[in-house]
Amino acid sequence: MTHVRDIEPRGTQHCETTALGVLLRHQGLDLSEPMLFGLGSGLSFIYWDSKNMAFPFLGGRVKPFDLTRNLAAGLGLELLVKETGSPRRAWENVTAPIDAGRPVGLQLDSYHLDYFGSKVHFGGHVVAMYGYDDHDAYLVDTDQQGGAVTTSLAGLARARAARGPMSARHRSFTLTTPPGSPPSPRDRIVPAITACADAFLDPHIANLGHRGIEKTAKLVRTWLQRTDNPGRDLPQAALLMEKAGTGGALFRNLYRDFLAECGVVLDSGHLRTGHTLYAEAATLWTEVAALIKKAGESGEEQCLQEAGTVLLDLSRIEREAMQALSGLGVP
Repeated sequence: MTHVRDIEPRGTQHCETTALGVLLRHQGLDLSEPMLFGLGSGLSFIYWDSKNMAFPFLGGRVKPFDLTRNLAAGLGLELLVKETGSPRRAWENVTAPIDAGRPVGLQLDSYHLDYFGSKVHFGGHVVAMYGYDDHDAYLVDTDQQGGAVTTSLAGLARARAARGPMSARHRSFTLTTPPGSPPSPRDRIVPAITACADAFLDPHIANLGHRGIEKTAKLVRTWLQRTDNPGRDLPQAALLMEKAGTGGALFRNLYRDFLAECGVVLDSGHLRTGHTLYAEAATLWTEVAALIKKAGESGEEQCLQEAGTVLLDLSRIEREAMQALSGLGVP
């Protein structure tokens, strides 16, 4: 077996921040998962639906890999990304850094990973790879998926070659910290928060940000009519909000904890307001998920009416939170 030494899996919840944590700890930069998520301006919202989708999807974060790009740019890290249509070259792009003693990040379709519990196609999944032998690849995934795990080389190849929504062409990447001491996140807190807030407050389409939550408040009331199998689709939507690598509450728990961690090093009324409001929002998102699940299991439309009312509150709460956080950038 060829493997990188001193790899430390941790009890993490989101795939991209899990991989980033592995790569950066190996470079001597140890940041909490909420800090990685927040410094990557990871929070967002999208209501995604189309004619070829079986059921709408609610997303709570920026597009796959945007978080990694944001984090690298903010901290001044060298992000080396490789993509190719050649499976042979793709494998060389992975083995070269591992042979040199460095873990590598991979974006792939989780459906093809042997250990993955949920057999649903998701081309935006990210893992860290730290070793391989003649038969298996050695990966670090979220705590929910087992932490330090293995998958067959054949399964890994299929996962990396898969095409579809959010997929990439055998994408692999490494991160390198600047020479000298690891960068301090303190100076990057305000720019990361204000960039996230400004994007949330001024989305370019109505499906995004606070406008997207307000739109969802209207459309969620129709979800029993949107599917011919509400007993399957609504509980599944609720499960994705709470358990599909979101950290709970559609990533709001992670962002709440990020703001709390920032409050330890930054004394700001804007920050305290944002944290208080996101603590409230996190609780309400979990309530929305429970109402959607109950509507699917019971067929009671009243549950979706209640979910819509809570979502209207959430649109206002998150708008007010981001307005406060946007003010961090004002002298």
